[in-house]
Amino acid sequence: MPKCVYCGRVYEFPRGLTLVTKEGNVKYLCSSKCRKNMAMKRRRVRWITKKEKAKK
Repeated sequence: MPKCVYCGRVYEFPRGLTLVTKEGNVKYLCSSKCRKNMAMKRRRVRWITKKEKAKK
């Protein structure tokens, strides 16, 4: 099962988006929310830091 490169969530394979860069790197994204935030080059958004705190 792939893991989202933006938020770190593990999700089922038929969902999400798979990006392949020109260099051949494969990036998995779980939702359009993660895709849009990654495109805007945001890294510290509130909903990701809440997930990280809940894990600890």
